Amino acid sequence: MNVAIVAPIVSPIREPHRGGSQVFVADLARGLAGRGHQVHVYAASGSELAGVDLIDTGIDHEALQATLYRASGEDVPAPADAAERAFSGIYDAVRDHEYDVVHNHAFDAPAVALASAVPAPVAHTLHLPPDVAVADALRRAVCSDRPPTVAGVSAFQADAWRQIVAVDAILPPLIPTRSIRWSSTAGDRALYAGRLSPEKGAAEAIEIALAAGIAIDVYGDSYDRAYVRGQIDPRRADPNVSVRPAVPRATLWDAMAGAAVVLCPARWDEPFGMVAAEAQACGTPVVAFRRGALAEVVVDGVTGLLVAPDDVAAATHAVTGAADLSRAQCRRHAESELDLELSLDAHERLYGQLAGAGVEVALGG
Repeated sequence: MNVAIVAPIVSPIREPHRGGSQVFVADLARGLAGRGHQVHVYAASGSELAGVDLIDTGIDHEALQATLYRASGEDVPAPADAAERAFSGIYDAVRDHEYDVVHNHAFDAPAVALASAVPAPVAHTLHLPPDVAVADALRRAVCSDRPPTVAGVSAFQADAWRQIVAVDAILPPLIPTRSIRWSSTAGDRALYAGRLSPEKGAAEAIEIALAAGIAIDVYGDSYDRAYVRGQIDPRRADPNVSVRPAVPRATLWDAMAGAAVVLCPARWDEPFGMVAAEAQACGTPVVAFRRGALAEVVVDGVTGLLVAPDDVAAATHAVTGAADLSRAQCRRHAESELDLELSLDAHERLYGQLAGAGVEVALGG
């Protein structure tokens, strides 16, 4: 099957990845290519993806930084047509090839609106919570003569989008557990990994770890400069806090495998929770606020402990309780329920139906 994947273009697809959708696009493309499909990935300049035909779109991701999704709703001035020009060029290039399916992963209104001109069946995976501009573009697209297929990344997130538009499938961004080393022995430090922005809860992770009497390693790059200056930088001097830049995934997995607990105190409704999934694959239990889809990823009381949203005191107590959880059970859950091969199966089923029918399908997600 010939598949075109349109990647998020606000950052290149390369290590260390900027976000979960970029990570999953890389895994999806390599996984499909490994199963014998012809895959073209349309990505920002500077992308690196071994084993896959990478189409350099000529797009400088720096020119699109103002279009980054911000859960805070912060309005950052941007050239009104920057994203539209970028995706117009991408879909012009897509039309130069014959594809069985075009799968868009970019969370931009033009990425949705301009896909209607592509002759092949189109699917859009929505990696983020509802957004006004993207929602408007989807409403128009699904009412067109050639409606696309719309997919969410979790049951929770799909339900949120179903208040706006029909969601036909759930395609979770699962993880390559076979590539992840795990450890049956817990370390003595906590770990946080993710972008340094208010909704991800890096500051809360530091607060929880220190209150629990455990040192913490924080991995992530600045996504919100004011947040980093106000909430993260003042904590760098604490000898029990190590703030490090984002690292390649294999390096992060090794750090996770050596941690006592991975903290995911999200301050928003997490669409999926890839860090929590990776932690379990490493054998490391998770302590998280019960937000969004995290309850679909973490088995409360078995592979982690979920506490009420924003309850730092409960999360602090849970850090101690996490030591009693089985690291082997964390790994088994990741292997059986969170493995990339399950997601590849779901994508192949969807692509087969789209390529066979050439029309919107409903998988009952």
